[in-house]
Amino acid sequence: MSTVIVSQDELLRYNSLVSKLKNRIAEMGIEAGHTLVYHVKTYGCQLNESDSEKIEGILRDIGLSEASEDQDPDFLILNTCTIRENADVRLFGNLGAYKPMKKQNRNMFIAVCGCMMKQPENVERIKKSFPYVDACFGPSDIHLLPEILDKKLSQRKRVFSVSEEDYLVDDNDMPVERKRKFRALVPIMYGCNNFCTYCVVPYTRGRERSRSSEQILKQLSDLANEGFKEVMLLGQNVNSYGNDKEGEISFAQLLEETAKIPGFSRIRFMTSHPKDISPEVIYTMKKYPNIERHLHLPMQSGSSTVLKRMNRHYDQEQYLKTALLFRKELPDATLTTDIIVGFPGETEEDFQATLDVVEKCRFDSAFTFQYSRRPGTKAASYEDQIPQDVVTERFGRLLALQNDLTFKSNESVVGKTEEILIEGKSATAPDILTGRTNSNRLVNFKIPKGTLYKGKAIDAESPDFDADQFEGLLAMVKILKAKPYSVEGELESFIDE
Repeated sequence: MSTVIVSQDELLRYNSLVSKLKNRIAEMGIEAGHTLVYHVKTYGCQLNESDSEKIEGILRDIGLSEASEDQDPDFLILNTCTIRENADVRLFGNLGAYKPMKKQNRNMFIAVCGCMMKQPENVERIKKSFPYVDACFGPSDIHLLPEILDKKLSQRKRVFSVSEEDYLVDDNDMPVERKRKFRALVPIMYGCNNFCTYCVVPYTRGRERSRSSEQILKQLSDLANEGFKEVMLLGQNVNSYGNDKEGEISFAQLLEETAKIPGFSRIRFMTSHPKDISPEVIYTMKKYPNIERHLHLPMQSGSSTVLKRMNRHYDQEQYLKTALLFRKELPDATLTTDIIVGFPGETEEDFQATLDVVEKCRFDSAFTFQYSRRPGTKAASYEDQIPQDVVTERFGRLLALQNDLTFKSNESVVGKTEEILIEGKSATAPDILTGRTNSNRLVNFKIPKGTLYKGKAIDAESPDFDADQFEGLLAMVKILKAKPYSVEGELESFIDE
């Protein structure tokens, strides 16, 4: 695969197609007797969330509105992921549910995009078994969506447009429908060069392609001026940013330039790869308080033998050196990780090495997974697969250890008052708000009755209480109770209103 830079001429064609489609969508709305609506369903990671925001930006550009919860969409797009376990089961199981909708609305447009579409067997299955799906396209083909829609609407034929090329579009030229008032997702690079033996990402998202720092910093300045308080810099491996561009700045330098932009209260980034993260990144985090006091550093295994079979390009010693440097330089920060249990060939000794590293690093939380085969990966062909009962037993031991560490980590902040960026209302109760500390702890908290906001007393238990009005605000919250995966607190004051 090769990287193709999308030219300004192609973007002019994009704009022309958008204008044409806008007229067509308006005509279809008149024929249908209602404003046409869309729904984008997103599976997977923050990069997929970012991709979906661009898809929604295009759909709004052509005149569509977002469907409400009780509306059947006229345009439905499913943005898929290959990383999560049983991704194909989830997709194809959900696809069947949309067949009755298509029968009821023959003009309904259904498309499937994202990482799963880069696996030819999935596209072929859709072609043969799901004739009501109108289009498929890959994760780097989003800028081609107007062309795909134009072909479908004008020719009435199914469109399968999964490019071999790795496209790179200046994100500043693409419309984006931001889903959150306070957080902006900003990809700084696309693709991956690492070829871990259990992962399909290099095959689905292509080789590493860094955006220019000039483009990124312009976008970030615009977002700060628009009032976004939090920005998340995204990439499959942010620490290798710029390695594919001669003369480009490093990730540590990009992070520092981002921190200097006035307006951001929180700067987050993911994902970091242990083989590429430099001490300079950690020192930059320490230097600038608006960079989140949290590092997600996927370990995957604590065994150097297993790490070599995974093709991770670091060993236990190197991982510990980085993790412990972070702990030393930012003692109040949180360190999180990813761990795979039961990778082919993992012995009890290898697994014990993982437990030992978990003990030494004392991760504040961890995403833990039981190894599962991914078609197309090297590890899927390894003959020394671990029996499921062994994997399950080891997984239980790891969970017990990590859950204890996570709870103790949450207990360590009880009694402290922390700055919280409010994300909205909690899923647990309508009168509870939720947000995160600058170290990425999840906090659910109450607002004491009578608290003033914009000069008016708040009653969170009132039927008229509107939690959404607080989204994106900074507040000081006293932590009162630790829970296994979160903490509970009470509002002391709003920092900004």
